[in-house]
Amino acid sequence: MFKKLLGIRELGPLALLIILSVGFYFVNPSFLSTMNISNMLAYIPELGIIVLGITLLMTAGEVDLSVGSLFGCTPVLMYILYNENIIPFEAAFLVALVIAALIGLVNGLLVTKFRIPSIIVTIGTMLIVRGTGLYISSGFPQSTWQTKSWIKSMLISSVGEIGEFKLLTSLIWFFGLAVVMHFVLTNTRFGNWIQATGGNVKTARARGVDTDKVKIVLFVICSLLAGFAGIMNALRVHAAYPISGTGYEMEAIAMVVVGGTVLWGGKGTIIGSVIGVFLLRAIRNGIIVIGIPGLAYNIFVGLVIILMMMIHSLITRAKRGEG
Repeated sequence: MFKKLLGIRELGPLALLIILSVGFYFVNPSFLSTMNISNMLAYIPELGIIVLGITLLMTAGEVDLSVGSLFGCTPVLMYILYNENIIPFEAAFLVALVIAALIGLVNGLLVTKFRIPSIIVTIGTMLIVRGTGLYISSGFPQSTWQTKSWIKSMLISSVGEIGEFKLLTSLIWFFGLAVVMHFVLTNTRFGNWIQATGGNVKTARARGVDTDKVKIVLFVICSLLAGFAGIMNALRVHAAYPISGTGYEMEAIAMVVVGGTVLWGGKGTIIGSVIGVFLLRAIRNGIIVIGIPGLAYNIFVGLVIILMMMIHSLITRAKRGEG
């Protein structure tokens, strides 16, 4: 049983989430109040959806640093197309997502066909997309309070309220996508291809896996989810800010790594990433609730990353019988 427990990579972050939550509660019981939990759950889906795409991509041995820029630029483009009466809102929504997917396609093609490291490609894309968002918006937020569409209701409407607790459809989207991604990664041929590609590219190719196609598809999915999350955020706050999502790429990678996905590829866990999202969001919220300045958040995240890497390393060595 102990060996089986050592093999569960999600156990470490889950235990840390429980310990920290209990600790925050004892310092300030309002941490687990219905209002505070409701507020945390409102923010989790947007970054969490980005994390799902990053998890699949990192499992295949690649990384995308442009997701934060896409999070900010995609809704800006959507609102400009709508506010300038170029196309209806529903069409603007689809066009913005298609463009986000095309950016992912470009990333994938540059990485696979030109053999440029993904970190270099996506840094370039990050700067181009962020710059484009700032340029087309002149640096000003794009907003409208008149957006009435079934898309808005579908993405961010309230599906239930119990006192101060409010459940939004965005959380259902997040969990629904997480279930689908987990199934794909663990129970499908494509999921096996993803893990084989990240584990050993040459071996995967020798077994007939089209590793280039796998990576291209994952880059498209990653960009599409980032754009989708950005639109969800803009609809929730009634505005699209061209600087939204700044730093999200590193925060998303931190959540994925803390959750148990191997940084160099080959092993990924959607469940662990979901736990990682809750863990880092709980830390961000908890340090504020107990009176620590929010600017100290990165210190805590850095400590958590190092701690979890130490735990994963010790578990791996224990399984191998190393001292």
